[in-house]
Amino acid sequence: MSSSDLDTLIDLMARLPGLGPRSARRAVLHLIRKRALLLTPLADAMQAVALTARECLNCGNVGTADICDICESQKRATGEICVVEDVADLWAMERAGVFQGRYHVLGGTLSALDGVGPEDLSIPRLVDRVTSENITEVILALNATVDGQTTAHYIADQLEGQVRLSSLAQGVPIGGELDYLDEGTITAALKARKPLS
Repeated sequence: MSSSDLDTLIDLMARLPGLGPRSARRAVLHLIRKRALLLTPLADAMQAVALTARECLNCGNVGTADICDICESQKRATGEICVVEDVADLWAMERAGVFQGRYHVLGGTLSALDGVGPEDLSIPRLVDRVTSENITEVILALNATVDGQTTAHYIADQLEGQVRLSSLAQGVPIGGELDYLDEGTITAALKARKPLS
């Protein structure tokens, strides 16, 4: 490796989320020290992913086939679609292991400030899927931000009368202490309260 190769690798690593130039240098040095154990297998795995990774034509998940395993699975054809902003949100839901339906990745949220309109997201594809896949419920699992809520309201308007709509509960997290929560979270939790019996 020439020093320019190292500089290029460090620069590319520094562009990854959560890594800056210092962290990237440390990571590259660690990879070089563990060349056989980490660097070579990592390079091979990255090459394989670069060649095979693709976006699912149906839901927008990332996998190695045109249609992802979740969309292919007949066990997941429950009539429920969970709508998420991006693939990271889908993967987080899958890690929890509690949702057994299918997903739809929007590719972001509506944002007038950033110039993101409905045509920039996969909302029209969602509307088509509701009809073509005999969907009975759409679960809006969007972030509790202004843009997330705006997007949820827009989707609700598009699907009104076609399907049951629901959203994730919002409020006090398990293990959370009221003293550490912001006012918006406490307000949402109070409004979404439910009876104990």
